[in-house]
Amino acid sequence: MRIAMKLIGLAGAGAAAVLAVSLVAGRGDAPPAPVRHEKDAFSFVRSLEGTEPDGKLAFAGNQAGVASAELLRFFEYYLSAIGEKEVPAIRAAIESEIDRQLPPERRLPARDVLRRYLDYKLALVDVEQQQRGESALGMARARYSAMQDTRRRFFNDAEIEAMFRESDAYDRDALARMEIDQDPDASLEQKRERLAALDAALPPALREAKLEPFAVARMDDEVRAMRAGGASDDEIYRKRAQAFSPDAAARLAQVDRDEQEWKRRVDAYLMQRTQAGPALDAQALQHLRDEYFTQDEQRRLAAYEQR
Repeated sequence: MRIAMKLIGLAGAGAAAVLAVSLVAGRGDAPPAPVRHEKDAFSFVRSLEGTEPDGKLAFAGNQAGVASAELLRFFEYYLSAIGEKEVPAIRAAIESEIDRQLPPERRLPARDVLRRYLDYKLALVDVEQQQRGESALGMARARYSAMQDTRRRFFNDAEIEAMFRESDAYDRDALARMEIDQDPDASLEQKRERLAALDAALPPALREAKLEPFAVARMDDEVRAMRAGGASDDEIYRKRAQAFSPDAAARLAQVDRDEQEWKRRVDAYLMQRTQAGPALDAQALQHLRDEYFTQDEQRRLAAYEQR
């Protein structure tokens, strides 16, 4: 299942702040390498195993050159690994893919867009810190305007149109909905009518993007109900395949299996820990954890140990 990533929008400054910390620091010990129980489907970071890069390194030959929304989605896919990898390592991975996938004449321009995009995201941190407003709507308006101004420092008009047209449409729609919601002079019925008009005016791609999270949530509810009713794994697969795609259904089935295996190991570990009782010293406890879990997995374990 592809990872759906919003580019930089009204809520993007928080993510930009995380990126900024990594860019400014750019140092520190790398996270410990996890124990590998099986071959990784994706060797860059564990959280992206079994996924495919969002976006692509392909261009339509427009005035923006290599710049495109697809290119930014490709960048953001790798940048989602911040926290597991340092930014220099992520940048190197992106540049390696650029060199591998693009013809020589496209590589330097793509690297240049990447450099400017990282600088742009870093600059957004200052934008966020400088914003003030008397209301959430006022803050959102100011942030959107400042974001537009910041882009012009790094990209020309053709590049901005090619890269940010989709995310800008999303942000303008979000602003319009905030304005309707916070209009003190509009009745509830008037707000519903105006929101319905916005829904009707949405481009198909944006409408699908806004509805996708709800579709996933609804499917999760349906799957839980099916399992409670005794549905088989095959029935659940067919349900998901009909709603999404056979490929997505297969990946979701693998997620189910991984979660079941995780719960089995947690239960076995907790049972052994309980049986050992007070005799289990710190060294023996760590040995027990290492027997069941990788170093990365042990970071998730604290919540279960507090049962």
